[in-house]
Amino acid sequence: MLRFLFLLAICLYLLSNLVSQPILDMFLSAVSFLIVLFSVIFVSKIVLTFGLVFLFTGTMMLINSSVEWTHYLFAFGEMLNLITLFALIPILALPIKLGKYEYEVEAVIQKKIKSTGQLYMVSSSMSYFLSSFMNLAALPMTYYSISPSVRIFTIKNKERFLSRSITHGFAMPLLWTPVTPIVGTVIEMTGVSYSSILPILIPLSIVGLLLDWAIAHIYAKKSKAIRMEGAASEEIKRSNQEVSASKEGKSIFRLFHILAAIVLLNIVILTTEQFMDLSFLFLISLLVIPFSFTWTLFLRKEREYITGLKNHFKTQIIKMKDQFFLFLSAGFFISAMNISGTNQTINDCLSSIIEMIGIEMVLVVLPFVPVTLAFIGLHPAIAFVLIVEAINAGDLGLSPIVMTIALLGGSVPAFLMGPYNATLGIMSNIVKKTPFKISNWNFPFCFAYLAGVVIFLQVAHFVL
Repeated sequence: MLRFLFLLAICLYLLSNLVSQPILDMFLSAVSFLIVLFSVIFVSKIVLTFGLVFLFTGTMMLINSSVEWTHYLFAFGEMLNLITLFALIPILALPIKLGKYEYEVEAVIQKKIKSTGQLYMVSSSMSYFLSSFMNLAALPMTYYSISPSVRIFTIKNKERFLSRSITHGFAMPLLWTPVTPIVGTVIEMTGVSYSSILPILIPLSIVGLLLDWAIAHIYAKKSKAIRMEGAASEEIKRSNQEVSASKEGKSIFRLFHILAAIVLLNIVILTTEQFMDLSFLFLISLLVIPFSFTWTLFLRKEREYITGLKNHFKTQIIKMKDQFFLFLSAGFFISAMNISGTNQTINDCLSSIIEMIGIEMVLVVLPFVPVTLAFIGLHPAIAFVLIVEAINAGDLGLSPIVMTIALLGGSVPAFLMGPYNATLGIMSNIVKKTPFKISNWNFPFCFAYLAGVVIFLQVAHFVL
């Protein structure tokens, strides 16, 4: 039942953006309400708690504003654009899995690595590269490719080494890659164009990667890890030779398939954005299946792709019950704020506070808000929507581009330190450590990165 409702909601969302009909919006709201109603008994406790808070608070705002009963129903359906993107983006990983690019990844990592510094940089770079297109799937793929090489070195805490290099590299593309819902959410909420923000966000993500390498270099000097010699090293060499033999005929240049796909996807998005007046989130959702299917045609894996696509909609969509419940509940809360006029009241209050403390201080505090909310379990995407709804950048004399940079800059540490998000959840299962432990490992980098973002925002505020 739930799977049918989830798929129906996604189809209605896509259809309502292609064909503007009030009756479609009505059905979309009704289906969204049913999803929230039937999901209550299936979601986790923390998600249920947040969802009920959103629903209760939103209902109270509507009651106090004395609106008609129809507004209660039509308030449902907000943020379905984001859920649709969450549901469809994993499909982009299918061509990479079907093309078996992991063999080339492992070959690159294991080739002529002579120090922990090189190993760290290769690991984080590979995670950065894969995250640009695969999102969360990049975490296990990078880990299982790099972990055999870690045995060559006498690293005191191998799991910490791997976790930091992989998660830090993974988080940097979240600033700019269109395959992450965070970028789409912020761009759509602030109203900036993807083409205007991309030249700023890509260099900022690369600076973050270089900062991570610098911090890792300091740790490497303290730990003084050395390469193992003798029987252990010879055994690993033989193991790697056997692995290489099993991959004979594979070419490292095949990795340029992924690079070409990343570049091509961005070109298609930028071009379409210029000539068609479409929502950014809707545009990405619309491109996912045609783009990934075209890639598998070049790989001659179209039958396997169809099978994988069917499996995704059959088994993976139902696993998103927490996201559907939480995001639709938050969407109801946001709609209730707008209908009741509460958002304007909040904006007026914040404007008064900002006049007292100054816009420069706001730019110091703003990147820390998503991180703080992540520690209580609130997804950064929801945090961003709430922030943008409460703060009108234009009224405050704040450039939408600066606002976008502040929010996306704050998303990186939110993903790296929030113990309840999927990033740390997946990494926790891989390295067999608690999310709180991994969050603690990431603290030094996150602190340095946030300090850099705050400094950059102060400069950007006067330049942009």
